[in-house]
Amino acid sequence: MNIQTATLGYPRIGKNRELKKALEAFWSNQLDAEALLKKAQDIELQNWQKQLEAGIDRIGIGDLSLYDSVLDWSIRLGIIPERYRSFTGLDQYFAMARGKDGIPALEMTKWFDTNYHYLVPEISESFQPTDFSDFLETVRRAQTLLGDRAVPIVLGPLTLLRLSRLETNLEQAVSYLRDRYLILLKELKNLGVVEVQIHEPALVLEDADSFKSFYQSTFDTLRQANLPIHLVTYFDDLGAAWPWVMELPVTCISLDFTRGQNLALLKQYGFPADKQLGVGIIDGRNIWKIRPELVLSTLTTIQSITANIRLHPSSSLQFVPYDAKREVKLPEPLRHVLSFAEQKLDEVVLLAQVLSSNDGTHREILPQNPELTAIQAQWKAFEQFSPVNPTVQARLRNLSARDLERPLPYEQRRPLQPTLPLFPTTTIGSFPQTAEVRQLRVKLKRHEITQAEYEAAIDAEIAKCIRLQEEVGLDVLVHGEFERSDMVEFFGQQLSGFAFTEHGWVQSYGSRCVRPPIIYGDVARTQPMTVREFKVAQSLTDKIVKAMLTGPVTMMNWSFTRTDIPRSEQAMQIALALRDEVADLEAAGAKMIQIDEPALREGLPLKAERWNEYLSWAVDAFRLAAGVAKPETQIHTHMCYSQFGDIIEHIERLDADVLSIENSRSNNETLFQITDAGYGHQVGVGVYDVHSPAVPSVEQLVQQLRTSVENLPPEQIWVNPDCGLKTRRWEEVIPSLKNMVEATRTIRQAAMQSKNNA
Repeated sequence: MNIQTATLGYPRIGKNRELKKALEAFWSNQLDAEALLKKAQDIELQNWQKQLEAGIDRIGIGDLSLYDSVLDWSIRLGIIPERYRSFTGLDQYFAMARGKDGIPALEMTKWFDTNYHYLVPEISESFQPTDFSDFLETVRRAQTLLGDRAVPIVLGPLTLLRLSRLETNLEQAVSYLRDRYLILLKELKNLGVVEVQIHEPALVLEDADSFKSFYQSTFDTLRQANLPIHLVTYFDDLGAAWPWVMELPVTCISLDFTRGQNLALLKQYGFPADKQLGVGIIDGRNIWKIRPELVLSTLTTIQSITANIRLHPSSSLQFVPYDAKREVKLPEPLRHVLSFAEQKLDEVVLLAQVLSSNDGTHREILPQNPELTAIQAQWKAFEQFSPVNPTVQARLRNLSARDLERPLPYEQRRPLQPTLPLFPTTTIGSFPQTAEVRQLRVKLKRHEITQAEYEAAIDAEIAKCIRLQEEVGLDVLVHGEFERSDMVEFFGQQLSGFAFTEHGWVQSYGSRCVRPPIIYGDVARTQPMTVREFKVAQSLTDKIVKAMLTGPVTMMNWSFTRTDIPRSEQAMQIALALRDEVADLEAAGAKMIQIDEPALREGLPLKAERWNEYLSWAVDAFRLAAGVAKPETQIHTHMCYSQFGDIIEHIERLDADVLSIENSRSNNETLFQITDAGYGHQVGVGVYDVHSPAVPSVEQLVQQLRTSVENLPPEQIWVNPDCGLKTRRWEEVIPSLKNMVEATRTIRQAAMQSKNNA
């Protein structure tokens, strides 16, 4: 039997981040629209060529995006809010993505439980005409190279709805989208495509059952196009939706066998004989090679239930870098067990070839294949190489409940902490990383400057940043984080057990790319990581300088973690390292320490039944890091671009003194959630969107703060941007902060006058 292979998506940014560079050149008027689109098409062509050369039978195409694929589908389907309709073309596209001329961008939030951010569609009763021309043109170009191997990737209508802000009747929206998707499928049929992938990851959400009738009516309509539909799910199992999903009129259903319980469900229910099973067996979200014995065991079990299968990664490969072979500086035992996108293509093809030419159990197949036995040997070599730290493991074993608690409860701590004006102003931590600052790190890495020269240059940047914040009038200052390339990478580079790639970039959103570290062994701190820069900054001002750390859960969630060690253990090891850093910062004079946890919500399992287990150890990890702080030390944390209403009691259990939130881009939804829950600690309301180049006016900021005052007591409110300022330019940052401070003065005066009148 010949087993087919497929892909569900591929990295979008280019092997050397060519798309990022082109976007930023376009935004700064150094590249025109034609050149930008040409660069995107070049990357797309290279991606297709690589998959073709690897021998993939069904290559997913049409997923590359200039900013966000959800935004792409919103525009194609005519889901364009009124405020953007005066713009056209790329002006409209990037206005929706980034804001323009005082018009706010679409809300941005996390794509399921990943660190990719998508733009939230706003579906009202008013739709614009559909325009699939760019997508159809992409399909034609792909067919020229790939022929029948080209399989268009389409974001499913129900997932699009689930991800949207719905401002109209649900039934009406489903009907509208259903008809427009049918038009698209008919157009694809006319182009001669052999099948279409419709991605419906929302089917793995816990409440998928409540949308059963909508899925049934939608796919009953789409079958009218007479185009074979490959229904794609990922990130978790189908759960209770399994029986009726199997009855949908599609020819292939793809399932993720790297997460959730799809294998158990397959054993329980079987699989329909009239459909092909797409087996997502290669982890599309982590960077480790397959464990041959485990993968073959799963595959032979699946084959014993249904023989009609195709193999592919568990999801799009956009979540992993391009090519592990480029990482020549990594230790050989580690490098040999890494699998990035190109290696995952090879693994898919290898497994398909092995299964196509062998019968029997995995124990019978494995010894017969030299490539698989070689991978096994590489894993054995890695296990001998991976560092084990007995001291760290002993500390974890000896932890007690008291280690997770502050010495006093919040109500008793607050009077002991620094006294500040009403509505204290601050920032989230980072300031612009100019080309000159980034070049300093390059020169240090190339040994063109000494460590002392590098530190002197960083200190000069810190001094400028402190002076600027004092001139603007901020109440609590930060040092600016000029020495940090990335909020996770900076810390990981100073911790044992972390490894770093040279070319391992993945997309976070738009042009924002990150290079996740790899946790490959026990994590330990070898020396203070942030104390020197904090002391430099604090020596330059009489105002309080807030020390800045990245939290343990965020460091773990934004890294590629070991799959053979519990994530909870990895998070607690990082927490121990941060606990030591908190103690050293206090000893250096820090009165405020921020421990950022923007990825706490991101790591939440998609099934609510698993929430408590995750949140128990995730919150404990934060508490372990912060628990060493004295009552007089004010602990801040920051969270952004996630929904918090359903986990607010767990956020309260963090026991942070100040929680700063992203609020400006979510129409105050996060603020309302906190208010409704009766959250009692201090809250830093994110009053403007740092991911937009637009400078907010004083009037806009005053209105934002008035909304905060209507929902929270003035004594509970801090004022800050909604995220760090690293990606912005100084000419955007300075006027924005000045306006923020001026708006705060206005609200402060109004509050004082109201108090006096009372």
